[in-house]
Amino acid sequence: MAFAGVLNEAEVKAALDGCAAADSFDYKKFFQASGLAAKSADDVKNAFKIIDQDNSGFIEEEELKLFLQNFSATARALTDKETKAFLNAGDSDGDGKIGIDEFAALVKA
Repeated sequence: MAFAGVLNEAEVKAALDGCAAADSFDYKKFFQASGLAAKSADDVKNAFKIIDQDNSGFIEEEELKLFLQNFSATARALTDKETKAFLNAGDSDGDGKIGIDEFAALVKA
């Protein structure tokens, strides 16, 4: 697990189980259940770096689609509907991607 040492494995499993069905992903519930919402700003920045697979400084739509797989390799991909809703929730400046500050705001929402 990419988040070993940062997040509790049982909490991550519970968060993933809570959105196992297609179109059931809710970022607020996920960040709460996984424990990420309660983490320090540095931990949230480290999470961002893990999710930003191409190290572009942004989380783009394709990386969001595979968001859950950062927490478990066997997790499902987000549906197009979930991906678009997640992107719209986090993209406060309308550039079509989520920057580190936008991600931090999303996690703490």
